[in-house]
Amino acid sequence: MKTQKLKYKYVLWVVTILLILPLLSNIQKKETTIFLIGDSTMADKPYSKGNPEKGWGQVFPLYLQEGIKVENHAVNGRSTKSFRDEGRWDKVLQKLKKGDYVIIEFGHNDQKDQDPSRYAAPETDYRQNLERYISETQAKGAKPVLATPIVRRKFENGKLTDTHGKYPEVVRQVAAKQNVPLLDLEKRTRELVSRYGEEKSKALFLHLEPNEYESLPEGRTDDTHLSAYGAFRVSDLVAEEMQTALPEVAKLLKK
Repeated sequence: MKTQKLKYKYVLWVVTILLILPLLSNIQKKETTIFLIGDSTMADKPYSKGNPEKGWGQVFPLYLQEGIKVENHAVNGRSTKSFRDEGRWDKVLQKLKKGDYVIIEFGHNDQKDQDPSRYAAPETDYRQNLERYISETQAKGAKPVLATPIVRRKFENGKLTDTHGKYPEVVRQVAAKQNVPLLDLEKRTRELVSRYGEEKSKALFLHLEPNEYESLPEGRTDDTHLSAYGAFRVSDLVAEEMQTALPEVAKLLKK
């Protein structure tokens, strides 16, 4: 009788373990997500008709190993203000979970003072918007990461000139004050574009001849938006910045 009871307990124990193991496995396999919020320099772009424009957030997932994924919510033309006003941030907040990351890169459109739907003055609204994104991310148990906006390609007398004014410095100040990681893409892309020089740096952006692409029969000269090559080069810089700013994520980059 005792032997039968022991056998029964043993079988029950084995069955319990077999039922629990898949649940533990699913918990372990739960992926960390990097959410991207920002503007056109980060956003996904269509592939139809060989569209040459790409955002760096579109190609960055290719740099990551399994176990971490990217959700790119960046959209052309958005600022810290309009991204929230349009309800786009609410959609991210609903998905955020403990252990996730949010990379925040705005600035190109915040400075458009002729457009009240997007304009956010650097020292007031822009700063406050960044701080609010940070606090709301942290409230969900996720980790906010600030990124300065990438440079535009504007040369004068052979030298790259600034087009962002106070915005990048405000991002640096907020990151330092709030003690959150910073990807200084303004600094890194400024160095990159300057090193390439006025002519070679055209390859990073959209300098296209007529009929080079079906979608752009008249060609295009655009010093804000990235080519596919430019998107990969900026992603290279993001990966390099993560080595010091986000070492735990950098460990998951492909070798």
